[in-house]
Amino acid sequence: MRDHSRDVRPPAGRFPDIWTGRATNRVQWVLAATGAACVALGIELAVDSVWTSGTAALLMAVVGCVAAGLLVLFGTLAFVHVEITVDRHALEVRCGHMGVPRRRIPLDTVVGADFAPWVTPREWGGWGYRWLPDKGTAVVVRRGEGVVLTLGDGRSFTVTVDDAEAAVRVIRHRLRQYTNDTS
Repeated sequence: MRDHSRDVRPPAGRFPDIWTGRATNRVQWVLAATGAACVALGIELAVDSVWTSGTAALLMAVVGCVAAGLLVLFGTLAFVHVEITVDRHALEVRCGHMGVPRRRIPLDTVVGADFAPWVTPREWGGWGYRWLPDKGTAVVVRRGEGVVLTLGDGRSFTVTVDDAEAAVRVIRHRLRQYTNDTS
């Protein structure tokens, strides 16, 4: 889903000083609600249960529900959306509403940028911040287009983002500028 209010597709030959793109996965909200329900169940057990049936078992159920619920809740909220920003010096990736996890990749460590028309959570082993030895690192919040960076050390970094083609154009432009500045 595209946020047209922030569409910064550059006119031919012109590039913005800062390009920002985003991708969102609304399905993650369902998982977050499930996590919140687990937390609520744990609290309900703690407050309204009869403790005569076994304190240890009830305590384990309460702690288990709350812990599992918080893990699911915060784990999914961190990857409801991703935002990337490309400026003259770096590409920065921020996840979730608090911007954590965050990764900043200086453009002087990037040797290439490619458009990936179809990135899926399945090929990366799920949603979120992923690492696979044979593929590299990725931030995947939904199926669809993405940017694949090739880093100077041979590793790759993939991120799903709306209008990934524009991101690739801007990154390639910045890489050409960087190459011309250092020559």
